[in-house]
Amino acid sequence: MDGSGAAAPAGPNLPNLTPRHRQLIPTPCGPIKPCSELSFPVKIYFCVTILSLLSVIGLTIETLVRQTEEDFTISFIQLVGVVFCVYYVSRGILQENRQELVVFVLSILLVMLRSIINFTVLPAEQKPKLLARFVLILLVGSFDVICALILIQSQSMMAFRVGGALESLQSQYFMLNLCFSMLTFDLQAQLCLCILLISLHEITLLHNIISATGIVWACLKVTMGIIAILKELKPLVWVFLIQNVPEVVNLIYLLYTCFLPMEGLSPEPSPCSPCSSQSEATLGTPDQGPAARVAIKDHFPRMEKVQEDVTRSLEQCRWYRA
Repeated sequence: MDGSGAAAPAGPNLPNLTPRHRQLIPTPCGPIKPCSELSFPVKIYFCVTILSLLSVIGLTIETLVRQTEEDFTISFIQLVGVVFCVYYVSRGILQENRQELVVFVLSILLVMLRSIINFTVLPAEQKPKLLARFVLILLVGSFDVICALILIQSQSMMAFRVGGALESLQSQYFMLNLCFSMLTFDLQAQLCLCILLISLHEITLLHNIISATGIVWACLKVTMGIIAILKELKPLVWVFLIQNVPEVVNLIYLLYTCFLPMEGLSPEPSPCSPCSSQSEATLGTPDQGPAARVAIKDHFPRMEKVQEDVTRSLEQCRWYRA
């Protein structure tokens, strides 16, 4: 301030530390940047990535109708993953969300790995027909992965734009964003496990009802968690925590039901099992009756063919002796 009492003008190099919420677009998934703020290379990458993901979705839907049941399940899970990838790359670019960009990179690598495996096991006469598609998937997938890694390493300004210069508010924004992403990852995992469970052959109507209830409950829990995060309401946070208890029980049930049949473990033979009955019969004990023979046939489906081969061999030996 000089002698006349007039205030000196502020220095031109002082930074503007006030948050700029009004320059962001509010959405149900949190504030995002407008597309006009994106640089030209990022706009090109965003458009190419969305088009490539939509192409993969179309190819996956096309192959769903001409595959076996096992391939159908894997393709359906891949379709769910690619749909989530559209959401991940959109939030990763418009919201500068690094953890969702990391999951997007991992998902694209899995799609490329499956394409490599499928092309490797193809017969030689079918490879020239699908060579162009295979090369295009690898090229576009590599482009998406490399550009996403560059974006992950770039500087993020969303925490400052939302929370201002206070580090506590920036840390709070980062934690809320991480919780939001974890809710999305949990929903995708629940959907994939339910698809895997429904595709099993021995699943009954009760398992399908439990799976459908689990999907509805997972969507309800994610919705409650999103509202609690965006509105910052503590009562909804407690409701969300309570909803996680049956969610964990359902997750354990899905893991147990999906992966236990894949182990291929057979129960230990008990003294009254068909296996022990067969051992007693071979030692010369009396026949246990038609029920025991049916049980032995069900437990050993190839035993009848083996007995026919043995009988035929004995008859040939008697014919040679005669």
